[in-house]
Amino acid sequence: MSITDRRHGSGSTRTPREADPGTTLPGPPADERATTDDDPLTRVYGRVLDRDPARPAAHPTELAEELRLPLARVESAVSALLDMGLLRRTPERAVLPVAPDEAVQRTLGPLEREMRARRRHMERSREQLMAFMPLYESHLRRLTHLRQTEHVELLTDLRSVREAITELGRTCEREVLTAQPGGGRRAEVLEEAVARDEELLRRGVRMRMLYQHTARFSAGTCAYVERVGRLGAQVRTLDDEFMRLLVFDRTTAVIPVPDDPQAAVLIREPHVVAFMTGAYERLWLEALPFETEWDRQTIMDISDELKQTIIRLLTEGLTDAAIARRLGLSVRSCRRHVADVMSALGAESRFQAGYLLAQQDTPALRA
Repeated sequence: MSITDRRHGSGSTRTPREADPGTTLPGPPADERATTDDDPLTRVYGRVLDRDPARPAAHPTELAEELRLPLARVESAVSALLDMGLLRRTPERAVLPVAPDEAVQRTLGPLEREMRARRRHMERSREQLMAFMPLYESHLRRLTHLRQTEHVELLTDLRSVREAITELGRTCEREVLTAQPGGGRRAEVLEEAVARDEELLRRGVRMRMLYQHTARFSAGTCAYVERVGRLGAQVRTLDDEFMRLLVFDRTTAVIPVPDDPQAAVLIREPHVVAFMTGAYERLWLEALPFETEWDRQTIMDISDELKQTIIRLLTEGLTDAAIARRLGLSVRSCRRHVADVMSALGAESRFQAGYLLAQQDTPALRA
């Protein structure tokens, strides 16, 4: 339905231009007229709206005469309004108005569908990559039983790990890649890291860092990101869990030892380091920039991604504690999000929620 149809649905054929002589027609305030009257698009669209629906649809030549504008300017404005979806052609090549809300649906609908398709593609890519994680973790378990060799070194205590990282930072010349899942980092860890990282950045070493979305709500982490960001560090975040690692100059990687937070493995084997770097690059492409100054839209986007991830993990049967660990949330915060999802579903138990989620298209819960 066009705007003309809506305005004159009562059957009246009288337009504001044909009111009784001497009648003062209402119009926009003076300050608004000052900003719109000179805009050809506004004038052409307004003129098409004001035409009596009983008359034939307008042609650009008629509009040019009525508005006392050059035909070229009117045709240019008509072309722009057609592209915006605010006008439509009749078979006689005249133009009729279209409601702005209809124009939004016609113009932005395809873009929204394309964005949804891209998100689905990203999710499939992530699942394909993460399908290799069990194989890689099995490989890491075998490495923990090795002694120091040419390519692999097992560090069994926290002091040795810190000394190794400090030395690798001191000799690094080009680039450091960091992946730190688990939400906000502890104050003592950030205090130790910031001096080392600032020294690297001042030497011209490039730095990229990956966190989870929940790190954005840590004041200490935000302050750290702001400091290193001023020196050129790039920081992004992801919703789901990923592997913790450091890569120096794409030649040496530092990764944790499963079930031993005091230990780490140094890897210099070129093929393994290249594999880690490639996985990191794919995660980086999916991540969102870490903005220390929040805006409402960013917060809504991140909250929506977290909610959708929680829904997906609920359908997989994970416990609240497992979901909290995976997303870098506290168990209490995780349970609050799970309660919101169950409330939206009308479920009284996790079992019922899992069943309902399996029966419907979960993206609909975003509303």
